[in-house]
Amino acid sequence: MKKIAFISLFLIFSLSIFGQTTTRKEKIDSATTLIWTEANFSYQFPFGELYKTFKPNFNLGTGFTCKTASNWSYHIRFNYLFGSGIRCDIKDILGNMVNSNGDVIDGYGMKATLDMEGRYWYLAAGFGKIIPVSSRMRNSGIWITADVGYFVHKIHFTDNDHLIDQLDGDYKKGYDQRSAGLCMTQFIGYLHLGKLRVASFYAGIEISEMWTAATRNYNFVYGPTTDEKKFSALLGIKVGWIVPLYEKKKTQTLYYR
Repeated sequence: MKKIAFISLFLIFSLSIFGQTTTRKEKIDSATTLIWTEANFSYQFPFGELYKTFKPNFNLGTGFTCKTASNWSYHIRFNYLFGSGIRCDIKDILGNMVNSNGDVIDGYGMKATLDMEGRYWYLAAGFGKIIPVSSRMRNSGIWITADVGYFVHKIHFTDNDHLIDQLDGDYKKGYDQRSAGLCMTQFIGYLHLGKLRVASFYAGIEISEMWTAATRNYNFVYGPTTDEKKFSALLGIKVGWIVPLYEKKKTQTLYYR
């Protein structure tokens, strides 16, 4: 009888040790409610009306996003676009200010030093959806967003020597071709929210469509402006760094052998 009891205790002890050595636990990053701010950058190519005047541009932006536990996202964003060289003939912008050699003459009758580039800004609000690709990373995945906002673009003049009287002060508004209007933007890419949240980012492709009209009443080269809306688009590669501001934690622990 003692022998049987000893064998039984030995078996129970062995099974207990075996169970402890083979049981593992793993914490799963469950979908959570998260609010973040971001810094984003993109390089874009113009189409439509913008293509006639401008070359590709850089785009810097920021914004705030709220992601729900069901992986819907809602955001507001502001972007500043710059560095777009001028594609068209300078005479199409400055008219009679340009001589037969293609130069702009300053107030002293000398060739002026003038830089021109496209400057834009964009304010928008929208929503999106994160589609997880891994059951263990439910906050990350394919991110699809859409937003609508207000878009402004113009030609920025830099008269380094301040010697071009025609571009002094408000006179430059008669040449800057400022236009503004409705803009719609779509993005698709991958969003990664790491367990260390500050190591979070996204990257993908973004396209914007805008319908803009002149906001100045008069252009010194073409005369009175109209309210005709003209179509343009921007296509680019976008990356963003995410900085979490608030998170409602929800971590699921799985035990398995």
